[in-house]
Amino acid sequence: MKVWHRNHIGDAREARVSIFDHGLLYGDGVFEGIRITGGRVFRLHDHIARLARSARAIGLELPLTPDALAAAVLATARANGEAEAYVRILVTRGVGELGVDPASCKEPELFCIVASLRMFPDEVRRQGLRLMTSSWRRPAADVLDPQVKSLNYLNNVLAKREARLKGFDDAVLLNAAGHVTEVTGANLFAVLDGVLVTPPTIDGALPGITRDTVLRCRAASGLPCEVRSIGRYDLLAADEVFLSGSGAGLVSVASLDDAVIGTGARPVIASLQAAYTEYAISHGVPF
Repeated sequence: MKVWHRNHIGDAREARVSIFDHGLLYGDGVFEGIRITGGRVFRLHDHIARLARSARAIGLELPLTPDALAAAVLATARANGEAEAYVRILVTRGVGELGVDPASCKEPELFCIVASLRMFPDEVRRQGLRLMTSSWRRPAADVLDPQVKSLNYLNNVLAKREARLKGFDDAVLLNAAGHVTEVTGANLFAVLDGVLVTPPTIDGALPGITRDTVLRCRAASGLPCEVRSIGRYDLLAADEVFLSGSGAGLVSVASLDDAVIGTGARPVIASLQAAYTEYAISHGVPF
């Protein structure tokens, strides 16, 4: 595992963060997760653009230009040396005084981590995930906009903890209106009457890069796909349900609240998995 910080790449055990960094104290910062597939960093510039949008949304200036940040990511990936890995970019408000006022933070901090990541064991992936509907609701955009990939992931953490304590693999988060948003660390898709459907960002779904890739692959095949609101009922009535994310990849769902989804056949995710892998390699930046 390698970490880039202030133009130095070293072992993760050498990395240091000040206890007065507002990212640590208050979750004041943004991050981005990127997959490395076949020795290529997937859609690197799209991820950096999304990071920049998140930073602008909270009034945080990135300490590197997009090109310099891309170079730092590639250099860290090269130092790590693994053809299949995960990149995490973190930008914090930086060191400041105690108190939530960010005015005392004069210099943002940027870290780039390249490491392996396994969100779900292989056996769970083969069988399909057991999801539950979380009792925690996704905050509305005027509370904490989920389109901003901020360091404040407590809502997701509590939902994940609830699921694991109850023996499930992950949790579906609903918004205040009862619409499906996503799971704790990935977007959701459902196959309904032959149409691939995923919740919109206005309902609380992150505009995922992998989500966008799945939609592109589906559209390229000439098969129908929609971005629209769905509820828990739609997941239970679906022929297939699966997750998509930089860390998770594409992962099928077997059940929701112990109700089996579909018949067990998963032709849609199988076809999309092959298309996604090919797309990932052809749209990755080699290091």
